[in-house]
Amino acid sequence: MKLAAILLLTLFALPPKTVHDFKITSIDGDKVDLNKFRGKKILIVNTASKCGFTPQYAELEQLWKQYKDKLVIIGFPANNFGGQEPGANSDIKEFCQQNYGVSFLMSEKVSVKGEDTDELFKYLTTANNPDFTGEIKWNFEKFLIDENGKLIHRFRSAVKPLSPELTKYL
Repeated sequence: MKLAAILLLTLFALPPKTVHDFKITSIDGDKVDLNKFRGKKILIVNTASKCGFTPQYAELEQLWKQYKDKLVIIGFPANNFGGQEPGANSDIKEFCQQNYGVSFLMSEKVSVKGEDTDELFKYLTTANNPDFTGEIKWNFEKFLIDENGKLIHRFRSAVKPLSPELTKYL
């Protein structure tokens, strides 16, 4: 009887309504419930260590330090574009800390495009927002989430983390 109930709940599970409905795994393997960030904005960025946009890690770190009382930054390493994130989680963490002093939250390596796209990124690329929807085109695209877990703005890779185009919403 319990198995039947679990199967029914699984079949009829409601789709996520906000980013706060998701749980992720950190680069260290810890489970993180995004609901714990309710009341703060969240900037989600798909990252890579061997990309022309990789120096944005420095600005992401600076942005996080400047706004950490009201902003959470989460980097999601992904190897979907040009094989620019080939390393394991431990390699990525070491690279980010040694080269950019990254101390903001980093996820385990995920896929942000294709058949194996992480569920959070499936949600983010289809969620309503005033900018655009659809597949991620390259590394370092940014998704700004409001205090209630709703996507409020999406930025392409060329938009730098400290640009007025992004910071005006913080």
